[in-house]
Amino acid sequence: MNIPGRREQNKQKTRKAIEDAAAHLFDEHGFANTTIRDVARAAGVGERTLFRYFPTKESLVSGQVRELIPRLAQLLLDRPADEPPYTAMRNAVLTLADQHDVPPAIFITGPPRRFDPDSRTDRFLLSDLEAAVTDALERRLAASAPDADPGTVRLQAAVKARAGVAALRALVAVHADQSDTIRTIGQLTDFIEDAFAALNSP
Repeated sequence: MNIPGRREQNKQKTRKAIEDAAAHLFDEHGFANTTIRDVARAAGVGERTLFRYFPTKESLVSGQVRELIPRLAQLLLDRPADEPPYTAMRNAVLTLADQHDVPPAIFITGPPRRFDPDSRTDRFLLSDLEAAVTDALERRLAASAPDADPGTVRLQAAVKARAGVAALRALVAVHADQSDTIRTIGQLTDFIEDAFAALNSP
């Protein structure tokens, strides 16, 4: 197991401080009313330092999602082998949410209306999330049915992954368009449960 050096640990700590500060401010004042200067001051860093991690205000949201993708995929792989795909996805997302002091910014603000058009990170974020979840589900399904046709397993994984991601996107879209902003991890947990329950509702 590779342990990050002190410099890398400090970079990770700074990035998390910026992300947490942004999430708190977006929650309190809204995305549009929060400035980069506000976030830098709350995180205890200079604006120049903040721009090294996040070149735009929109990237404070998309960058955080980018960081969450591999963690979600690993949590999904770590779930008990006998959990059905949607159950494993829901529990992986709940575990990820529980690792935060406040809900990640994407759940508080919804996707910002304008992302950087030149950023590959922003343009391919959804595809990367779906691909990571598909890969994790495919490994789980293949392990539980080693004699199954690989093509069929891949298709099942891709369909279920996109359905699960769609449930999360619906959660974000519905609550970003309403006044009941997600303010606590407890609220986020309830909404995640509801989103995945909707996948199985008649």
